[in-house]
Amino acid sequence: MKIRPTSVDWWFRDRTTGAIVVAQFPNLPLWIFGASVAAGWFVSDESGAADVVGWIGTGALAWWALDEVIRGVNPWRRVLGVGGCVLVVARAVAATA
Repeated sequence: MKIRPTSVDWWFRDRTTGAIVVAQFPNLPLWIFGASVAAGWFVSDESGAADVVGWIGTGALAWWALDEVIRGVNPWRRVLGVGGCVLVVARAVAATA
């Protein structure tokens, strides 16, 4: 009797290793995004540096999100990437408004 994969398997199983993957240690774009968020706490909103820090963070988040959409190891990671893309568009629209 063949056992059918569960929904959890389909959503979270890495297609190459077979491991369940919900989250992974942050990669370079997420470290850059996190650093830009932290730097934003120390930069005055009136300075041009705040804009630069914001755009660097948005760019790093876009890099991570597109990488997840394209190379995500399972559907869950790809959905996270799509959510990141939505957040990037929202941040870009807010920054230009």
